[in-house]
Amino acid sequence: MPILGQNQYGKAENRVVRITRDGATHHIKDLNVSVSLSGDMDEVHYSGSNANVLPTDTTKNTVYAFAKEHGIESAEQFGIHLARHFVTSQVPIHRARVRVEEYAWERIENSGEGAHSFVRKGQETRLAQITYDGEQWEVVSGLKDLVVMNSTNSEFWGYVKDKYTTLPEAYDRILATEVSSRWRFNWTDDEQDMPDWETSYEQVRKHMLQAFAETYSLSLQQTLYAMGARIIDHRDEIDEIRFSLPNKHHFLVDLEPFGLKNDTADGAVYFAADRPYGLIEATVLRDGCEAHIPVDLSNL
Repeated sequence: MPILGQNQYGKAENRVVRITRDGATHHIKDLNVSVSLSGDMDEVHYSGSNANVLPTDTTKNTVYAFAKEHGIESAEQFGIHLARHFVTSQVPIHRARVRVEEYAWERIENSGEGAHSFVRKGQETRLAQITYDGEQWEVVSGLKDLVVMNSTNSEFWGYVKDKYTTLPEAYDRILATEVSSRWRFNWTDDEQDMPDWETSYEQVRKHMLQAFAETYSLSLQQTLYAMGARIIDHRDEIDEIRFSLPNKHHFLVDLEPFGLKNDTADGAVYFAADRPYGLIEATVLRDGCEAHIPVDLSNL
């Protein structure tokens, strides 16, 4: 008889928006929450018995009820509340994984009476994944779709060349990428040592951007390491950070057929290529720590 392997179930992409009113000033938390549960679920697969199955509709309802009852301090804190509830309230459930995407809204200034008008920020999407098995916690935060560019202070030369190499060496180029990153906390189930999730995210993002801006880059790999190393050096609560950085190539357009010189001295014109693209990925770790974040960030 074939043996059942790893399995999980839950409710994916529960869209929940909570408005908190502080007098005339309102605050928005806008989340997309996915819950996956696993445990003693063999029998439902083998015979169809639902005796150990908490309906996915119940997990959906729990997300909305917790948003009301507990509020949403941060994506991480909300996920911790949910994961703890599912594991501790249902005997057959041994492990809960909660993934959260958070969409940022920015207040519209001078929008009339009351601070209640917002515009959706078009920068990055904040991410969090919380996993709990009744004993061990793992909290991984992150972001995606953060597009950054240095218009100079980037070179690329001295690389291996063979008979198929046509790329000219560059001593002043555009460096642009769309950052996808995840970082793992060293937090355990100790309320006193719990990070300030909001501050931590803001600081990680700040150090990430500052390292990108301040690194004179000879390769995107060098910039990636500088970004990760700066975060590890400045944020004691983080042991591991992984990046996936597509190189958003910008090539000087050949304007010689039109009698025009196109160089980087002044007013250079570039073609922004969307594909194919170089893809640079790596993990930066605190000394003595092991990597836990999957190589493929789409699995997290």
